[in-house]
Amino acid sequence: MIDRIKIEQIRYLIENFPAVALLGPRQVGKTTLAKQIGAERDSIYLDLELERDRAKLADREYYLDQHRDKLVILDEIHRIPELFQSLRGLIDGRRDSDSVNGSFLLLGSASIDLLKQSGETLAGRISFCELHPLNILEVEDNNLERLWLRGGFPDSFLKNDKLSYTWRHDFIRTYLERDIPQFGPRIAAETLRRFWTMIAHIHGGLLNAAQLSRSLGVDNKTIANYLDLLVDLLLVRRLQPWHENTGKRLVKSPKIYLRDSGLVHALLQIPDFETLLSYPKLGDSWEGFVIENVLSAAPEHADAYFYRTSAGAEIDLVIRFGRRLWAIEVKRSTAPKLTKGFHIACQDINPTAKWVVYPGSERYPLTQDVTAISLPDLIREFIQTSR
Repeated sequence: MIDRIKIEQIRYLIENFPAVALLGPRQVGKTTLAKQIGAERDSIYLDLELERDRAKLADREYYLDQHRDKLVILDEIHRIPELFQSLRGLIDGRRDSDSVNGSFLLLGSASIDLLKQSGETLAGRISFCELHPLNILEVEDNNLERLWLRGGFPDSFLKNDKLSYTWRHDFIRTYLERDIPQFGPRIAAETLRRFWTMIAHIHGGLLNAAQLSRSLGVDNKTIANYLDLLVDLLLVRRLQPWHENTGKRLVKSPKIYLRDSGLVHALLQIPDFETLLSYPKLGDSWEGFVIENVLSAAPEHADAYFYRTSAGAEIDLVIRFGRRLWAIEVKRSTAPKLTKGFHIACQDINPTAKWVVYPGSERYPLTQDVTAISLPDLIREFIQTSR
């Protein structure tokens, strides 16, 4: 069992909301975490992908009301979207009860379906929490290279390199052939695989929809729809550019990242660490890995951006949380050096802290106000400061 840092947050939300939605891509560990929480109290678990569990909800209001004193865990909630209306009625009917909070834990493999179905139906009654792939604090610092290569899906991380690589290719095929058709319009699996692979090749770069459109032979609107689908399935991140006025001409296109480094490497046919070290865009892979690890520990209401001007001043990651604004530069070198563009960018936005994440372990000042730091130590700093 791998301890997940989100578990305390989920416990807190369950104690304070009638319904909690735990979102994350398939195989990220939602079910394991939910069952761990369910084992701590009187609970019942239903997997809505199983016919026998769906059959129990033929008269769903009656069945769920029979378990009103339990935490009801509903896995793959998108299978029965009409459940949201029933949950609203049950929650509202318990408003005068002391046990209204902690009634339902809903698990979903995509943000779009839960948000569309529950946004208005359960407004004021539900809280959302996203479960990311494993981060470095969850697997111990000395596993950094292993986590970077294999990615943070538990089944991929825990296998050896060869089996992990096979698992990730099977995961991609299953998503293309079975899972994605459940959430979006019918798209040929081969077309979507080509698109997914293209995204892996531009991982860490600016979105150029016109170039993707020409390469795939479809129009820009179709590219936008494909990208929206992968973003909504929590497989791709669109990191938005900093948009506040700094008096500079700013880049307006988002940067695109696959949210799991292991999937990046599988799509790019990188089976082992030696091959990864010879990959021409090694720095982009490392950058995406660092960004996802940092954001996995971010408070729910933190805002993440990158900063880039047309003149080349740039910061890889800018995070605003509370009154704090952190500028984070990512370097693959064990002897990181800052560019003039980073200093200019920091003058533009005036962050409260400046960090350079590098693959070493020592924490030391690069300049008077910029600190070089390891990825695990930055995440610990982030968690501590966010409290």
